[in-house]
Amino acid sequence: MKSYQETLEWMFQQLPMYQRVGKSAFKKDLSNTLKLAEHLGHPENKFRSIHVAGTNGKGSVSHMLASIFQEAGYKTGLYTSPHLKDFRERIRINGVVISEEEVVGFIEENQNFLETNRLSFFEMTVGMAFDYFAKSEVDIAIIETGLGGRLDSTNIITPQLSVITNIGLDHTAFLGTDLPAIAIEKAGIIKNSVPVVIGERHDQTMPVFIAKAAEVDSPLFFADEFELPEVDSDLIGTYQEYNKKTVLASIEVLRKGGWQITSEAIILGLNKVQSNTGLRGRWEILGNEPKIICDTAHNAEGLKLVLQQLQKENFTRLHIVLGVVNDKDLNSILPLLPKNADFYFAKPDVPRGMPAEFLQKESLKFGLNGNVYSSISEAYISARKRADTEDLIFIGGSNFTVAEVL
Repeated sequence: MKSYQETLEWMFQQLPMYQRVGKSAFKKDLSNTLKLAEHLGHPENKFRSIHVAGTNGKGSVSHMLASIFQEAGYKTGLYTSPHLKDFRERIRINGVVISEEEVVGFIEENQNFLETNRLSFFEMTVGMAFDYFAKSEVDIAIIETGLGGRLDSTNIITPQLSVITNIGLDHTAFLGTDLPAIAIEKAGIIKNSVPVVIGERHDQTMPVFIAKAAEVDSPLFFADEFELPEVDSDLIGTYQEYNKKTVLASIEVLRKGGWQITSEAIILGLNKVQSNTGLRGRWEILGNEPKIICDTAHNAEGLKLVLQQLQKENFTRLHIVLGVVNDKDLNSILPLLPKNADFYFAKPDVPRGMPAEFLQKESLKFGLNGNVYSSISEAYISARKRADTEDLIFIGGSNFTVAEVL
């Protein structure tokens, strides 16, 4: 019997994991996932689901929805990616992560099939989640797409509702280099006669969603069409206002479809997202004096909103621990960063982490100054040593950067 750690290592060594190595792991095809679903007895048909895609906010929206359903008394599955600290964060029921025994058991039971069919890390993880949700008889599972939508392994479900948070320029190597092209990929989760909620209206992407919804006879809703209540949330990033509207509009549509969700469940759900679902790394305050904030935003749209909020904070000096992955478009990210900050450049500890020396050299072109460190944790320790109590330390640029300080 393999240990949990050995099982994970085996999974990571299968067809490359996109989060770690990038483009070489991307597969433009659902045939493997469909083969696995058949092998497992089609677990995706044994539970009801909500499918969430989008460039930014899809993780927060998925966690908010899960928290509300939990408060409404439903047994709620939640599948998200990537994880920050432990693989098991990807698969939860009512906020509790899948057990190590379940992970080991699933791989042992299906290892021959997984090896023979050369399934990727992501494909087998989706299969594991769906199998676990089906066996556990969840009332609903909130399923976040990995990359894109149309060809994402999660896209074998027929959900109760499809949700697309927004469209921005990210993963352009796979999804297209303009907003309409990316919208086409995300719109791939819109299913026959299944209602769809679009979080943000955009002139370039609206026609794509309208055409796709019409083609498959799906009722189409934009979040800004709804009269929505003001509800507080424990997710305090200002950008969460967009996500909250998307969630509240989605709940309205689901209520009309017969789901029993009270106003109290909505209020409690939005106020207890972190404790109900374990979400971390979204404008998370790690300390005070100096104030320390981390955020997983990693593309231009996401970072722009985070940096706007950062500038509203009161501090004497700003220290930024920055690490990114090597397929990031630095020309879209670096101009957004404040020139008056002290930077601590480091490479996230994954194969596709961008070398800190290269990041430093490119940052200099935009007037951003700082030193190179051998690891994110070394950069973080140095920032803490140098910061006075009235200063602010921000850690970001990538999920992996944040994961190393949590």
